[in-house]
Amino acid sequence: MLRLLPLCLALAPAVGLADDIPLVSEVSAVTLYPNGASIIREVPFSMPAGAHQLILTDLPRTTPLASVRVAVEGAVMGSVSARTDFVPPRTEEDSAALEAARAEVERLEAAMRDARAQIEAIRLEAEAAEARVAFLDKLGEGEGVAQMDVAALRDLVGMIGEETLAALQTAHDAQRRADTADRDLKDLREELNRARKALAALVPERADRAMLAVAVSADAATEGQLTVTYNTGDAGWTPVYDLRLDRAGETLRIARGAFVAQTTGENWSDVAMTLSTVRPSEQTSPSDLWPWLRRIFDPEDLQTKTLMREQMEDDSFAGALAEPAIEAPVMVEEAQASFDGLAVTYTYPGTVSVASGADRVRLALGELETDVDLVAQAVPISDPTAFLMASVTNDTGELILPTPEASFYLDGRFIGQQYLDLIPAGGEADLSFGPIDGLRLTRTVLDRNEGDRGVITRSNELTEEVRIEVENLTGETWPLRVLDRVPFSEQEDLEIEWQAQPRPTEQDVDGKRGVLAWTFDLAPGQTQQIALSHSLEWPEGMRLR
Repeated sequence: MLRLLPLCLALAPAVGLADDIPLVSEVSAVTLYPNGASIIREVPFSMPAGAHQLILTDLPRTTPLASVRVAVEGAVMGSVSARTDFVPPRTEEDSAALEAARAEVERLEAAMRDARAQIEAIRLEAEAAEARVAFLDKLGEGEGVAQMDVAALRDLVGMIGEETLAALQTAHDAQRRADTADRDLKDLREELNRARKALAALVPERADRAMLAVAVSADAATEGQLTVTYNTGDAGWTPVYDLRLDRAGETLRIARGAFVAQTTGENWSDVAMTLSTVRPSEQTSPSDLWPWLRRIFDPEDLQTKTLMREQMEDDSFAGALAEPAIEAPVMVEEAQASFDGLAVTYTYPGTVSVASGADRVRLALGELETDVDLVAQAVPISDPTAFLMASVTNDTGELILPTPEASFYLDGRFIGQQYLDLIPAGGEADLSFGPIDGLRLTRTVLDRNEGDRGVITRSNELTEEVRIEVENLTGETWPLRVLDRVPFSEQEDLEIEWQAQPRPTEQDVDGKRGVLAWTFDLAPGQTQQIALSHSLEWPEGMRLR
């Protein structure tokens, strides 16, 4: 029976031996965040029965391997390993476009060499002709010329003149042909530069790659799909908005868009693109809050050493209860805005191609429209003119992200580019659409007195009176909102009084203490004056800050 065992094993069906199955992958889908991206690679495969390894050697070297997630359809998945060192070289063939671009560069480089050789040959002709002219000049100055008879001298002069003329014409013609060839060379140089740029645009990918090995097994030959998902910080999108204000209709159209860029080290070709306003790279949980222990002491009764000893004794207790304010986590403004629970996702209808480190692709995301309230806002303490402001409530149901890429248009005219702050759904914002030069502002200090007739060393009183004028030089009536300020105090010993004529419509505007606002309509040719004064008084011996 033992003799039959090897024969039985030889006749048994062959079991699939483990081997490597190399796969070539490309990015198929991307979800972009303002900072970062989730990338999906979908790779079909076929394999015989048995245990094998699916090998990907074309992941960018910068891929965060800890974030890689793998799914396999059509086979049983085993272990997954990844590495960035000792990665087998890629054997991917060059594309037809890449080969054509390289051939074009080589053709133009050869043409450039031929053109330079031709120019050099022409310039040699010119130099030879100039050498003939110099020789003829020397020939006419030779010692034997004086002994020549008249006929021979006449023949020599005629020959020198004819030859010199011919040489000069030859030199001139050669110089003209050289200049023409040099101009043609300039055009050829520019064409070669464009060809080199076109070639560089096709091959911006870095050679370094990471490798992913996925163990799979199947009882029979099968076909399936390997899906690799990972996150990267080397990509993102920036919102871009065109804000178009229609004064007559008091409406604002917001054309939404996005600038997409990536530096992952590989090109994205015809990928499905999704843009999300989620910000996974920023704060994703609320800050912690520690108890706040406060103590008081009499500095005159407490010596420095006592303070230090007591502080050391209390460190264990205070450390458990209190955290220094400067070390407490600080929530950045953008992270706070994400707490409203709004996240918008834009699914681009087509596919998108983005070259690594080269392209900045703009995608259109549709338009929004909303009503606005218009007012001319004037700040005479700082500006000589009023500015057109549009008060808007974001009733679009979408989050308007902060961006430096916001272009403002007024009745079709470009006003300028400004930074646009975050406007959450339901939030309000005041948007500026440029100066109104016909609304002139003047702020004049009429009187200022600093106690005891200017002796400020013991001064304990200050008064100031100003006059504000707003003049309408336009041909239409404008709703005005004029802003100015008076000082405020949080100390009982510093007494402040102020008067205004007319009285302001608002006080402590937007929660800013001492900021005043007047609202009124100003007809064409009219001037509105505002008188504003204040006085401060404090005890003798104190100084005003």
